[in-house]
Amino acid sequence: MLKDAQKQIDDWAQGFKDPYWPPLAQLAALTEEVGEVARLVNHMYGPKQKKAEEAAQELGEEIVDVLFAAMCLANRHGIDLDAEFVKKMDKCYGRDKDRFEKK
Repeated sequence: MLKDAQKQIDDWAQGFKDPYWPPLAQLAALTEEVGEVARLVNHMYGPKQKKAEEAAQELGEEIVDVLFAAMCLANRHGIDLDAEFVKKMDKCYGRDKDRFEKK
């Protein structure tokens, strides 16, 4: 599921002398990308309109930037996101199954 994407990123990154930035730099990059998603969603639905001279952005592209940065951080730390995703969904279907109102 996510393993293929993590491997593709790692294959690309391993072509560089330093494949991954230090953890704090990666966290800064991830935070920056999340901020770009927040800014775009605010432009789309909030009171802050985009300036005419600002470049057009696509929400999907910005979300993928967040995923890419998160996967780089996971790769640097040897984290199997497939296994972590399974654990997350187990929480959704187990612990949190009655947490929210159902249709």
